Amino acid sequence: MEKKNIQFKTTLNCGGCVAKVKSDLDNTQGIGQWNVDTNSNEKILTVESEGITEDEIVAIIKSKGFNAEPIR
Repeated sequence: MEKKNIQFKTTLNCGGCVAKVKSDLDNTQGIGQWNVDTNSNEKILTVESEGITEDEIVAIIKSKGFNAEPIR
């Protein structure tokens, strides 16, 4: 399976927000490494996809009360 990086603009504003999604992102099959740049204006989430789709990642973020929009 080809690995690719997918980026999202999010509403993950701080370390506390990131902590709320950490367990789900860490334990979801199809996600390699991931990180959130909370210092950028767009709060960019970068996910190394190992088969997970953009929609599945957005659903995980939304299930925790935040928004994520793929950057195309």
